[in-house]
Amino acid sequence: MEFTTPRKVHRYSFGMKLKLSKRGDYVVRSALCLANSYDAPNPIKLRQVSVDMGIPRTFVSQILGDLVQAGIATSFFGANGGFRLTRPPSQITVLEVVEAGEGSLESDTCVLGDDPCQWESVCPMHETWTAASAAMRAELASTTLATLVERDRLITAGEYHVTGHRQNPQAPTVELTDSVHVERDLARIAQRLNSGGAWLIPHLDAARDDGEAIVMRIGPGDSHWLTKTVAVHLGESVSGPNGFVVPIRWEATGTAGLFPRLVGTLSVSEIDPERCELTLSGRYRPPLGRAGQVLDDTVLTKVARATFRSLLRRLANALEDDQD
Repeated sequence: MEFTTPRKVHRYSFGMKLKLSKRGDYVVRSALCLANSYDAPNPIKLRQVSVDMGIPRTFVSQILGDLVQAGIATSFFGANGGFRLTRPPSQITVLEVVEAGEGSLESDTCVLGDDPCQWESVCPMHETWTAASAAMRAELASTTLATLVERDRLITAGEYHVTGHRQNPQAPTVELTDSVHVERDLARIAQRLNSGGAWLIPHLDAARDDGEAIVMRIGPGDSHWLTKTVAVHLGESVSGPNGFVVPIRWEATGTAGLFPRLVGTLSVSEIDPERCELTLSGRYRPPLGRAGQVLDDTVLTKVARATFRSLLRRLANALEDDQD
C-alpha cells in the first residue's frame, strides 16, 4: 500500500517532550497560588502572585487574565481587590488550568501533517496518537488543584515520595535553629517584615551563595550549583506574648536537579525597648549537583548552618540600616 506523508509535521502546543510552554507554566503556578489562598479573607494581589510564584510582574496580569477568561478565577476591584478562584480547588481540574494557558489539547489536524485527519485519508498514526492524547487528557482531568496543593504540602514537609523509575533522587534536608540580636525596636521590625518579601531577595541570594561556597570548596559541586532565587514568601505574622512569628519560605531554581529551598519561621522577640532577638527555625534543602549528587550529612549540615547564619546576619544589618 502506498502512503504519502506530508513534509510539514504538526506539533501539539505541549510539544513533543510534553513540556508546558512558559505561559502554561505561569498559568499553573498562578492557579496553585490562588488555590493555596482559597480560604484567605481577601483576594490575592497581583504582586503577591508575582513574588510567591516567580512570575514577572509585567506578565502576571495577562496570566491571571487567562484564568479569568477560562472561568477559573474572578477579579475584584478596590482597596481589597485582587483575584480568587471561582470554585473550591477540589472542583477545578488540572486539565482546565493547563488548557487555560495552552489552549485545547485536542488537535484538529493530523499528527503527520497540517490538514484534518479525515477517514478517507487517515494516517498510520491516527489511532495511536488519538488514544495517547485521550489518555493524557483523562489523567489531567482526573487530577484537581486540591491534589496539587496537598502534594506541594507533602513535598515541603519532605513527606512525599515520587513514584516512577525516572525520578530524581530525593535530596536530604536538615532542620536548624539560629538567632541574632537586632538593634531595632519591635514595632519597626514588624513594619518592615509586614511590607512584603521582595526586599529579602538579595539577602537570600547572598546567604545561599555563602552556604554553597562550602560545596564548591569541599563538596561535589561546581559552578552549576549556583542558582537564582525566584520566589520568597512571608506569611501572616502571628502575635505572641513578647513578639511575633512570621512563616517564611524561599526557593530557587537551578540548571539541573532539585532546587534549594528553605521553609520555616522567623521569630522576633523583644529584649528591651530598643533591641530584639531574631530567630530563624526551619528546614533547608540544598540543590543536587549537575550529575544528581546528594550531599553527605557533614557537608549538608555545614551548608545549612552557613546559610542560616549568613541570612540572619544580613537581615539584622538590613533592619538596623533601615531608615525608612
